[in-house]
Amino acid sequence: MRLTHFTALAAATIVSAASATAQDRSDWPDSLTIGTASQGGTYFVYGNGLASFLSEELDINASGEVTGGPVQNVTLVQTGDHAVGLVTMGPAYEAWIGESELAPGVEHTNVRALFPMYQTPFQVITMADSGIESVSDLDGQRVSVGPAGGTPGTYWPRFMETLGVEATVSYAGAADAASQLKDGLIDAFAFAAGVPISAFSQLAAEADVNMFGFNEEELETIRENHPEVSPLTIPGGTYSGHDEDQNTVAMWNFAVTHAAVPESLAYEITRVVMENNDRMMDIHSAARETLPENAANNGFLPFHPGAVRWFEENDIEIPEDLKG
Repeated sequence: MRLTHFTALAAATIVSAASATAQDRSDWPDSLTIGTASQGGTYFVYGNGLASFLSEELDINASGEVTGGPVQNVTLVQTGDHAVGLVTMGPAYEAWIGESELAPGVEHTNVRALFPMYQTPFQVITMADSGIESVSDLDGQRVSVGPAGGTPGTYWPRFMETLGVEATVSYAGAADAASQLKDGLIDAFAFAAGVPISAFSQLAAEADVNMFGFNEEELETIRENHPEVSPLTIPGGTYSGHDEDQNTVAMWNFAVTHAAVPESLAYEITRVVMENNDRMMDIHSAARETLPENAANNGFLPFHPGAVRWFEENDIEIPEDLKG
């Protein structure tokens, strides 16, 4: 549901953080939509589980919606079409400064952070008999990189260009790409999502596969050329039958909302998620990183005043320049 029906109301009834209460629902919408991503990816599971949880706890009709992923989600929040979006901070930063591939020239200055989610590792899966065991081996191969406009669809082509890898790139949702790999229609599926990636887990259970991130030489080159990512090791045992650690890079994910969302609603969403990590872990194990202290991994996007209020009530300092 679009936010425009309550944007004017919210603007006219802005309540200060000092006087607002968690019980103030007078300016809440009747429903809210959470932008997720394609089926078979972590966003889809996390976002739909979050919607169900918020519906239960806040007595509001919340629902997840399949989208192209973070690049689209941040724009859908900016325009008011979605109340909440799940975003990766690389695409979010590009949108913030007006360099989104989806909406070039539009500074997404109405977007506000709610809470940290988890890190998104970049990972590749191939069939074991393909002989493809590194990103450099993708040269000349058919590679699906997830949905167009999503984090993997945006960054994997950039990473391959940085490494001098020339692949035939295609775009598809996680579940579709996994099926294409199994059917031999593509040679590799390069993705990015909270681990374990459900589509990867299913493939590993059904077939003999290789999984990898970046080798030492590739990792050094990627880190030199892409400061928006950080190194990460995916522990052995994350996927059944794959006991070796995988070195790769990752980006942080945050849930975001529109600046006009009522302060009390933003507070309650943040409170429900930040105070119930066990319940969030039941939704997806990636939520092990959905913790208050990880708010510090947001270095540019202002937090919604409702989120700021919850964090400061719970002794999490939000820098002055990130108070939206």
